[in-house]
Amino acid sequence: YNFHEGIYGILGANGAGKSTMMNLITDNLRRDGGSITYNEAEILKMGTDYRRVLGYMTQQQGLYEGMTAESFLVYMARLKEIPRKAVKSEIDRVLEMTNLTDVRHKKVGSFSGGMKQRVAIAGVIAMEPEVLILDEPTAGLDPSGREDILTNIDNYRKAKNATIMMVSHSMSDVARLADRLLVMNEATLAMDAPPLEVFTHAQELLDMLIPERPDLHEELTIRIFKSPYWCMRDRNSATREEVIAAMSKTAPELEPYIRR
Repeated sequence: YNFHEGIYGILGANGAGKSTMMNLITDNLRRDGGSITYNEAEILKMGTDYRRVLGYMTQQQGLYEGMTAESFLVYMARLKEIPRKAVKSEIDRVLEMTNLTDVRHKKVGSFSGGMKQRVAIAGVIAMEPEVLILDEPTAGLDPSGREDILTNIDNYRKAKNATIMMVSHSMSDVARLADRLLVMNEATLAMDAPPLEVFTHAQELLDMLIPERPDLHEELTIRIFKSPYWCMRDRNSATREEVIAAMSKTAPELEPYIRR
């Protein structure tokens, strides 16, 4: 599979292979075979050159809560081997981009969950990595915190022609930002398409069939579109009947609503 510039939303149930794929791409997991290349160069041979173009935000933040936002970013700059003369200007830039300038001297431990996520993002976007991997960047955040993080990601996309991979369980986040949607199922790529192509038919029908259960829409849409009944079809020309058939086979609990 070839990743290009743009945002890729990566969806899938627990155990589908999302985290394994991220760990392989970031070289945090030793692989048994195959190859992963960046600009046609094998990443294992690139070593630190690959890490200089890579930004990886894990789901577990790994922040030092006794540090201030600024001191944490100085620490990250040293790990990234950013030239000493460039550190201050680079930290000023990422603090401004993530709206943290006013709290740069406050300890991370005093921050809300959303602010901690912004500190983590500031750390990974320092020196403008060309490959940015975000693992559940909005997990556990309230609506305000989620909006801040999505805005930060969108701002980075606009400022830098990067390849951004965003693993998420939130279909609404993916639909808002992603240029392409990848659905993982049992360690394989079950689907690769633009989000609107994926969501249009299913979302319309779910709104119509079970408007009283919006809480089920995201889960059911993922299940429908990762199924072999649906993935084998031409999604551009799918009929209403084909979508309903896929729903019936992959989400039996919809049957009473479909037939009523």
